[in-house]
Amino acid sequence: MNKNKIKGIIAFVLIWSVYACNVNPSIMMRTKKNFKYDTNPGDSTIEYRIRPSDILDFQLFTNEGTRLIDLTALSSSENRMMGVISPNYLVEHDGNCKFPVIGRVNVQGKTIKELEALLVEEYSKYYIKPFTVIQVLNRRVTIFTGIAKAQVFVLKNENTTLIEALGAVGGLAKESKAHKIKLIRGDLKNPKVYLFDFKFLEGIKEADFVLQANDIIYVEPRRNVLSEAVRDIAPLVSLITSTLTLIIVINNLSK
Repeated sequence: MNKNKIKGIIAFVLIWSVYACNVNPSIMMRTKKNFKYDTNPGDSTIEYRIRPSDILDFQLFTNEGTRLIDLTALSSSENRMMGVISPNYLVEHDGNCKFPVIGRVNVQGKTIKELEALLVEEYSKYYIKPFTVIQVLNRRVTIFTGIAKAQVFVLKNENTTLIEALGAVGGLAKESKAHKIKLIRGDLKNPKVYLFDFKFLEGIKEADFVLQANDIIYVEPRRNVLSEAVRDIAPLVSLITSTLTLIIVINNLSK
């Protein structure tokens, strides 16, 4: 085999390897160069409305909150008080939730305040001046910081902000792009996508953006093109070397 053929083979394999090599294949949620992000609505505070599969933490007090009722004891004949206990309740697929004494109540679409008021009205038939406290336990957002594993962050407060959530999961690493923080919200078939830039102090003005349940936060990682290319091409270089060695051996044996 002459040198021109060998050079041709080398050139072909190199060109193929460059096009076949996919640098940074793990980067998710890429957007096109001229992608138009949604405008920050400013005040993003929207009261959460209860939906099926929500898990509710429910506490019931009497005398306007001076005495806590043990909800786990209501099924017993004595209805005794046995301490601070707050059972959890699942919102069923039809939007109903079964509470002690009053039974099934339709809670779907109600805000926490609306549900608390409704339960006060229902329990007023059985207790003196009842007071209720409701908390949704499974309101959460998913956070991709660009490195390591994604984390699920539970929204314990109604007004948890973007900067608070990022801080709770450890903040940004040096491999993260502080100027390219994406927030995906709503129906994933047609979501709203917001872009935040925390690289400079001016961008912190938008850091009080209030999160909603099921938001996705994605911090794009920095692209280290050289190291990624070397890592991805290394197996191909090894293949080329092995192929050339085999060609040379066969060529020498055929002489």
